Amino acid sequence: MTADPRPVVLEAAGIRLSALLSEPAGDRPPLATVVALHGGGMTASYFDARARPGLSLLELGATLGFAVLAVDRPGYGRSAARLPEGVSLSRQTRLLRAGLADFAERHPTGAGTFLLAHSYGGKLALSLAAAAGTGDRLLGLDVSGCGHRYAALPGATPGAGPSRRDTLRHWGPLRLYPPGTFRAGRGMTTPMPGREAAGLPRWPRLFARLAPRVRVPVRLTFAEHERWWRHGEPDLADLAGRFTASPRVQVDRQPGAGHNISLGWAARAYHLRALAFLTECLTPAG
Repeated sequence: MTADPRPVVLEAAGIRLSALLSEPAGDRPPLATVVALHGGGMTASYFDARARPGLSLLELGATLGFAVLAVDRPGYGRSAARLPEGVSLSRQTRLLRAGLADFAERHPTGAGTFLLAHSYGGKLALSLAAAAGTGDRLLGLDVSGCGHRYAALPGATPGAGPSRRDTLRHWGPLRLYPPGTFRAGRGMTTPMPGREAAGLPRWPRLFARLAPRVRVPVRLTFAEHERWWRHGEPDLADLAGRFTASPRVQVDRQPGAGHNISLGWAARAYHLRALAFLTECLTPAG
C-alpha cells in the first residue's frame, strides 16, 4: 500500500509551483523520479484519476518503487495568481528547471528524473529535454497526445485556446472513459492561460528546432482515437526521424484510448508501458 499523494511546493525563481508527490512506502528511496506534466486546460490532478481503482499514475508509480511528482505547470494551480495570463513555453522551461532543482535539493530522486508528459505538457517536456545538461540527470521522456502536425488547430482563430465544445469532442468516444470521469474531472480542468494559447500555432516550427537537441531516449504514444494530431504512418515516421541525437526513439499506439489516455480505461496499461520504458532507461543497455 502507498499513502495518498501529498501536496508540495517547488520554489522556481521567485514563483511557487504547486505539485502532487507520491513516494514508495516504508521510507524506501525511489528508483527514480517521474516528473508528470499535464496538458493545456488541465491540472496536476490529471495524473491521479480516481473514477476507478488502478488508473492513477501517482499511485501506480509509487507502488512500483518510483517517486512521482505531478506539477501544476507555470500559470496553473498555485502560480495562476502570479501568472494569470500564463507564460511562454521558453519561460515555463526556465521556471520548471529551477523548480526541479529546488525539489532535488530537498527530496531523494533516485537515479535521476524521467519526464512523463501529456499534450501541451509534452511540448514542455521536449523543451526541457532540449535544454538539459548532465547536471539535470535526465533519464528519458515519455510523451502522449503530442505530435508535430495538427489535425485541427485548437481555437477558431490564431492564438485562441480550444473551446469547451472542441475539447469535449477531442476527448474521443465517451465509452473510452469510466462512468463518473467527467464529474470527477471538474477539479482537474481549468481555462488555458492566454499566453499559452497564443503560442499554439508556433509549435510545428518550434518542434523542428527542439527535436534534434534531445539527447535521451524518447517514447511517443498516440491514442487510437487521437483527434488533435495527425498520426498516420508517414506523419509518425517523419516525427520519429526528427530526433536525430536521441539514442532511442519508440513510437507506440494505445488501443481503446482517446486523447486523455490517463483518465480512460486504458490508463493503467499506458502507465505500465511508460514505466517499463523508464525501467529500460535505467538498465546499462538502456
